[in-house]
Amino acid sequence: MKLDMTTQTANRMAVDQYLAKPGIIGSGVGEKNGKPAIIIMVEKKLPLAALKSTDVVTKKINSIPTSVLQVGHIKALAKARTDKWRPAPGGVSIGHYQITAGTLGCTVKEKDSEVPLILSNNHVIANKNKAELGDKILQPGPYDGGSDEDQIGFLYRFVEIDFGEDEPDSCPFAETYIKIGNWLSKLFKSKQVVFTKKIDAQAINYVDAALAVPINQSLLTNDILEIGQVVGTREPFIGMEVRKSGRTTGLLSNVVKLLHATLTVDYGEGRKAVFQDQIITGYMSAGGDSGSLGVDGTSNKAFGLLFAGSSQTTIFNPIDKVIDALSIEI
Repeated sequence: MKLDMTTQTANRMAVDQYLAKPGIIGSGVGEKNGKPAIIIMVEKKLPLAALKSTDVVTKKINSIPTSVLQVGHIKALAKARTDKWRPAPGGVSIGHYQITAGTLGCTVKEKDSEVPLILSNNHVIANKNKAELGDKILQPGPYDGGSDEDQIGFLYRFVEIDFGEDEPDSCPFAETYIKIGNWLSKLFKSKQVVFTKKIDAQAINYVDAALAVPINQSLLTNDILEIGQVVGTREPFIGMEVRKSGRTTGLLSNVVKLLHATLTVDYGEGRKAVFQDQIITGYMSAGGDSGSLGVDGTSNKAFGLLFAGSSQTTIFNPIDKVIDALSIEI
């Protein structure tokens, strides 16, 4: 958006006129109904009846429309997301003791229970199915210096990722095929080696999700860094503005590009998994952001659990499938 002199002047006027007023954090240039507008940022929106007439934001400043945006309490983040946090919020480093590091998504609860649990990905706190229940979960994760002294909880539950492969087939026909194929390879001096694997055509995944139980409830907070508290869930739609708070890239926003997507995700070590009914957004993550909770851009309602991505796109599990698979409430 290119700012003309009228808009720039209006923004400076807004700073002079409103910055000193109680509850007002600042101002900036945004859009309202597709046109440039002066956005007045407030810590918390209040009804008009609770404001003095002198504190009400005018509908226009220097002929430019205004709008009020609630941004919460703005403060300097004294700690890095890779540091040790106690109590630990969503958006910081966490990991199974044998992995590198991912992101603590948020605190959740089982149905009919008040005990807070940590939500993240299987590959973050369950080590891609290799972990055992009760394993140590560290905050920060091992890559960020986490050690036994930084244990925040124990692995409590996870949804196994189906990679669609089994051990080499022991079927007699398959064994005969292998023997003949490798004999022919030797005969013709080929470097090719023949082997078979069972491939499960029904190996479809919906979530990469896991839970940890804290050693002590006081070690967790319900907040997510730079987002605040989650207030329920919602169905995403194409074009919906969304946000996430993650260990590596912090707070990033984008929009939903695709719904009900089926795709193959590379987990390294030659292992890939097919996921169905996934949510795809524009770029808003990097390595280490896995486990971040995705929320909409305005009401802090959860829509998905971030688990994969690239330099162009980010992939989320639908939050309703995460909730059903783990039997939790947000």
